[in-house]
Amino acid sequence: MDSRQHKATFYEEITPNHRWFKFNLREVWRYRDLVILFVRRDFVAQYKQTILGPLWLILQPLLTTFVFYIVFSKIAKISTNGSDPFLFYLSGITLWNYFSDCLTKTSNTFVANAGIFGKVYFPRLVLPISIILSNLIKLGVQLLLLLSVILFRWSFQGLTPEWNFYVFLFPLLILILAILGLGLGLIFSSVTTKYRDLAYVLTFATQLLMFATPIFYPLNFAQGFLAKAIALNPLTPIFETFRFTLFSSSNFEVVGLLYAFGLSVFCLMIGITLFNKVERSFMDTV
Repeated sequence: MDSRQHKATFYEEITPNHRWFKFNLREVWRYRDLVILFVRRDFVAQYKQTILGPLWLILQPLLTTFVFYIVFSKIAKISTNGSDPFLFYLSGITLWNYFSDCLTKTSNTFVANAGIFGKVYFPRLVLPISIILSNLIKLGVQLLLLLSVILFRWSFQGLTPEWNFYVFLFPLLILILAILGLGLGLIFSSVTTKYRDLAYVLTFATQLLMFATPIFYPLNFAQGFLAKAIALNPLTPIFETFRFTLFSSSNFEVVGLLYAFGLSVFCLMIGITLFNKVERSFMDTV
């Protein structure tokens, strides 16, 4: 056959993404093996050159809870609405670790993976999604730790575990946290490619958000304007509902969860829009 008459057959054509909002889950699913590879890389690399390895998944929340117990329960004497202070702090730290890890690690997607992005094509959303999933493994381990400590403390105090029906809200709460962390992370990941100093703003904002979230204090501890400001935090109804399912000592409001879910989805849409916009030209600025 004449080479001039031969036409090459393309199995797939890669073209620039001209749409600002594109969240093609089907394409991400096609690269699920790559997602699994990145999840394994994130999980293994973090503890590869450490002495205790994955034991830090258990030691870190326990040590942080112990510090909170001494400072806020014994010294500051902040009430926990009748809940066991140690369990109160551990439950808050467990959720906060997942959200903060999702936010901070996702926000570094473009800068940390510029070398990979410049060499091979794959859906760029694969990396932030893999971060969310790898942190989900850590969350699972720490939730088992929380459950074990709860059962131990209750048995030590001679109490009988009483779980309410709202415990089935756990998956929804984790989903909202994942969406919010992913959305905010994509937003900061997009803007920090050009304005690197915003990474310092994120560090400060994350610390400030921690104090604005009822992690080491109940919601009714705050009064006046401060209470209204904390109530506007989308993390507040998530943490309050989580403790309500465990200890029945916090507030549970459907409206609050709907507000948190709606705001999380909105942040995700903004994050994907900015992410897709920056994706087309970020190699020129990174």
